[in-house]
Amino acid sequence: MFSDKDIAHFSNLETPFYYYDMGLLERTLQACARAASQHSFHVHYALKANFNAKVLEKIRLAGFGADCVSGGEVQRAIDTGFERQKVVFAGVGKSDREIISALENDIFCFNVESLQELEVLNTLAEARQKVARVAIRINPNVDAHTHANITTGLDENKFGINSWDMPACAEMLQICPNLEFIGIHFHIGSQITHLDVYKNLCTRVNEFAAWFEDRGFRVKILNVGGGLGIDYQHPDEQIPDFDSYFKVFADFLDIKGHQEVHFELGRALVGQCAALISRILYVKKGKKKNFIVLDAGMTELMRPALYQAYHQIENITTQGRQRQEKADETLHYDVVGPICESTDCFGKEVELPESFRNDLIAIRSTGAYGEVMASHYNLREAIRSISSEEL
Repeated sequence: MFSDKDIAHFSNLETPFYYYDMGLLERTLQACARAASQHSFHVHYALKANFNAKVLEKIRLAGFGADCVSGGEVQRAIDTGFERQKVVFAGVGKSDREIISALENDIFCFNVESLQELEVLNTLAEARQKVARVAIRINPNVDAHTHANITTGLDENKFGINSWDMPACAEMLQICPNLEFIGIHFHIGSQITHLDVYKNLCTRVNEFAAWFEDRGFRVKILNVGGGLGIDYQHPDEQIPDFDSYFKVFADFLDIKGHQEVHFELGRALVGQCAALISRILYVKKGKKKNFIVLDAGMTELMRPALYQAYHQIENITTQGRQRQEKADETLHYDVVGPICESTDCFGKEVELPESFRNDLIAIRSTGAYGEVMASHYNLREAIRSISSEEL
């Protein structure tokens, strides 16, 4: 991912920072758009994965819509120039203020997650003489076989309307004059790498679409969410297999002539295009443990502390040094940050070339849920970002 020229530039910059490979981002977007177009599928980018301004601009120019889970994300999408008729607002806890703003912006659709939300949305739309287009997010009770903290489609999860509430949901849609039902919505989890999971989802989508149409509803939109994972173990295998992903839905969804299939991809589009670049502050060698202490911590990248997530860690300074010295000695290090928390650790027993103070470390595959989850804990300064176009 990094050329000698890149590393030379990094050496002169203050760390830590996020580095975005915009060429890789564009190639990934093109691959996704090409694969989706073969089936006339529609893709909305999930802003929660990354809302860096330069990243969003690339995604908008690629023609994708926006999947938002807060009023702030809705506004960011509109301010960035995404078409209002391609903006979808999901989320289990939309506030009145957020709903009102989205209504006034005439967004494409609200993905509704509870019976009470239907009532609230109808009341707020009526007060403003609006008709809100809605898709019902259904909890399909499909196991995504991913980390428990990022599973969203089981009965015990907070997301969506459960199947046993469908009759009440249908009744409410019929009596709410300021709601226009346009479809159904599903999202079963994140970082899904086994495509067979999506076959099970397709079965449930077909069942619920038929259930609504049998009761006189016209289901125009089949929104199957996203969740396609990336390969954190091999970050240089950079672009997901979008062709195989979309083919599952083309093969197993029962798509009627009046229906569109929508997707909400986030991580798969942006995950591999960024790395967190950090500098070694200290190397601590002990009898049982060696530690590398970085100037980046869990305030810059929360995923390892929050999910015990794996990111490949590379000493990029040693790339040039090893070529010069032909050194091949490696050591095992716990790679940690400066935050006053024991969970501030990026990796344990990480095998690296012998490393020294001021060496540059790259933590790979951080384009999704990296920069957007950064915090000011310990009064840390805001993390910067740099794109390949700026070097």
